[in-house]
Amino acid sequence: MTNAIEMSDVSLHFPRGKSLIRSLRNLMRRGDSAGKGSFTALDKITLEVKKGEVLGVIGRNGSGKSTMLRVIAGIYRADQGEVKVSGRTSLLAGVNVGFNQNLTGRENVHLYGSILGHSKGDLDEMMADILDFSEIGDFIDQPLRTYSSGMKARLGIAIASAVEPEVLLIDEVLGVGDPQFREKSKKRILDLVTNTGTVVMVSHSFSLMTEICNRVVLIDNGKVAAIGDASEVISAYYELTS
Repeated sequence: MTNAIEMSDVSLHFPRGKSLIRSLRNLMRRGDSAGKGSFTALDKITLEVKKGEVLGVIGRNGSGKSTMLRVIAGIYRADQGEVKVSGRTSLLAGVNVGFNQNLTGRENVHLYGSILGHSKGDLDEMMADILDFSEIGDFIDQPLRTYSSGMKARLGIAIASAVEPEVLLIDEVLGVGDPQFREKSKKRILDLVTNTGTVVMVSHSFSLMTEICNRVVLIDNGKVAAIGDASEVISAYYELTS
């Protein structure tokens, strides 16, 4: 497989139920996944991401960007189409995914790292690097609920990039922290790509997209509306939202 990610005619439908019980009932009903009781989150998406590429994903809120990342990560299973991913994958999505608020930062390193498929011994070896990169300091042994959202995000980025996944999926967390940390995060991502990693990132930071992405894809209403050079696709986004 010469591409890191291949999506072919991928569609995903979510039930519109007003409650969890109703949603589960809808899911169990034959044919209801694409019927009146559902909406289409992804609509026949076909997309290829090359190995070693940084692909940016933009779009309006609710357009399907985050859903697409979760389908690539295997969290959601597509109702139609095929998804192929080559290599170990890590999803960094929000400041709470994979974390337990009542555990310390150090304990969360082991928790999140284990979700990503790493042993305690491996994570212990990575701990010094994670601490250095996240700039958490002594807070590493404090409960996560005492952290600011920026500290949680920095810890998440530190863990997700330290484990050196072959495919790193980032959902709206790369722009956290002060300018110095954002620059540090950008360098970390570029180092990962240099070491044959592939990155797909959702972000509203168009300046960051322009600087580090090889290509950008615009998702609108669950469909690929445009894909190509960052400046051209960002212009298409502004035309769409004007």
